[in-house]
Amino acid sequence: MIGLLQRVTSAHVEIEGRTVARIERGLLVLVGFRDGDREARIGRFLERLLNYRVFADDAGRMNRSLRDTEGGLLLVPQFTLAADTNSGNRPSFTPAATPEDGRALFDALKREASRAWPGSAFGQFGAHMRVGLTNDGPVTFWLEVD
Repeated sequence: MIGLLQRVTSAHVEIEGRTVARIERGLLVLVGFRDGDREARIGRFLERLLNYRVFADDAGRMNRSLRDTEGGLLLVPQFTLAADTNSGNRPSFTPAATPEDGRALFDALKREASRAWPGSAFGQFGAHMRVGLTNDGPVTFWLEVD
């Protein structure tokens, strides 16, 4: 599982000109799944997202987590994160989970996040989405859970 975390002051997802998800201060996480990723690791992935310290404390150090700040969490599926870009000029998606497995894993992540974090919002698997954000910092991290 791959998460591209971006600390944001706001973020939203539009599908066909309609806003389907929005958060204010928090984390926008683009989520990719690889072949072999399993639902059993979703809980660990979500805990990492909620507890990853990317927000400033009173001294200006990144010492506070989403839990500490009670910010929003916007999860957006993005299968291109699992691409193999090591050769040629066109990415290979062989390492990515199949669309069926990716959808099942994202649905499981949505269920778990909805239970664990009331400030959760979601993009839509398989949709053509327009994602808008104001990256705060900018602060962006690549997080993997195998």
